[in-house]
Amino acid sequence: MIPMTLAEVAAVIGADAPAGAASMTVTGVEFDSRKVTPGALFVALAGEHVDGHDFAAAAARAGAVAVLGSRPVPELPTLVAPAVPAAQPASAAPADQLDPRSAAVLAALSALARHVCRRLVADGLTVVAVTGSVGKTSTKDLIAAVLSRAGTVVAPPESFNNEIGHPYTVLRADADTDFLVLELSARGIGHIAALAEIAPPRIGAVLNVGSAHLGEFGSRDAIARAKGELVEALPSATDGGVAILNADDDRVAAMASRTAAAVVRTSVASPATVPADVYATDIHLDASARASFRLVTPEGAAPVTLAVVGEHQVPNAVAAAAVGRAVGVGVSAIADALSAAGPVSKWRMAVTHLPGGITVVNDAYNANPESVRAALHALVQIEAAGVRWAVLGEMAELGAAAAEEHLRIGAEAQRGGVQVLAVGDAARPIFDGADRVFEQAGGLRPLWVSGIDTAVALLAGMVQPADVVLVKASRAVGFERLAARLIDALSSAPAAHRSAWNGEGRA
Repeated sequence: MIPMTLAEVAAVIGADAPAGAASMTVTGVEFDSRKVTPGALFVALAGEHVDGHDFAAAAARAGAVAVLGSRPVPELPTLVAPAVPAAQPASAAPADQLDPRSAAVLAALSALARHVCRRLVADGLTVVAVTGSVGKTSTKDLIAAVLSRAGTVVAPPESFNNEIGHPYTVLRADADTDFLVLELSARGIGHIAALAEIAPPRIGAVLNVGSAHLGEFGSRDAIARAKGELVEALPSATDGGVAILNADDDRVAAMASRTAAAVVRTSVASPATVPADVYATDIHLDASARASFRLVTPEGAAPVTLAVVGEHQVPNAVAAAAVGRAVGVGVSAIADALSAAGPVSKWRMAVTHLPGGITVVNDAYNANPESVRAALHALVQIEAAGVRWAVLGEMAELGAAAAEEHLRIGAEAQRGGVQVLAVGDAARPIFDGADRVFEQAGGLRPLWVSGIDTAVALLAGMVQPADVVLVKASRAVGFERLAARLIDALSSAPAAHRSAWNGEGRA
């Protein structure tokens, strides 16, 4: 963040400045009192179970200079956020995380981020934004890797892509930042437009339109309307605006008519089938399902060998290449950056190799039908002398389509020849879909257990040397705990103590 006096911050957000504010300097913002550093403005949000104001004393001990909150606190000077006007939409944050009072705090934080971003853009900062139903975080990480060849980059840690994490990330940029890479998510129409208004992007990439948050939106067409708000927010081509659109997705390709920015089309299909400006050809996977391909741009071509797992990373990499090209990075430097970029954000196709040749693939950060299919495709591409396990949990926020989508995923996994283990009541339709295929075509008998504890115990007893285990579910299910516990169990349990395998399930 660019340093500002507390008085300046108060003026920006419309709050009353406490005594002495003109002599206090704010150098950053922080929600977590455990992460506060000297000079921070501690942002206190009131939740259903935890009230950030109660941690003001801890923030003060760590060096915070003031609090931004919804009520005064005795430990530090407080900027009390002005009430949100009735006509202004309330925060879209989940009700179990935020008290309504926190809408005002978030509005104030957004105003501060908007002010800081505009000052930085005036001094040369380039804002890049990426959205899509699948792959935003992985693409954000690849974009950051490519842009680091051209300057200093700030990108969100993990998936800070909503009305809380977005302004927080913007305020991490300072006068030394050349590129600010932002990931934009939405749970309704207007959300992306609001985020783009906080930090106006010059370059925007739309990856795909899938079924994530289908329950909130109701249809893919509505999701497309929301995702397209990004390209509508871009400046015109004459002002440097660049819209990067996935030509392999018809709904994304159609967004070209919604922007005045220059349109750059990307593809992983045959260029004769889907014309594109930046595309991948000659795609091959190695034994670990890492892709190699030839990156083609109007300026030339170069070979790329990705260090991240899964063929689904190829379109992400091509989008990142298009962003790099838009700011003048050469194709060879782009290819080198993509090839060197390892996993950054946690729980996304994170591969752990264990004794006995067991491999655990932790893709537990989130799940929707498209991302599960991509993970399953990667699973079957990984060379394995043993059994490939697909440990699958609920895909949340699918609305009325939930039961059918879970059935379909189970059936597709079973047809792929993997050992399906569905975990949890909400994932029972995954087992049902797999079981229907098993009854018709055979294969490995699918399994279902009620919860994480049972799943870990079962897997610890049944996974054998040379097996590969994929762990995937929506974030709310907490499968990162399953993956961590499974890795610990498989690392310590001798293979000789595990159950025999009879080709259909437990012996």
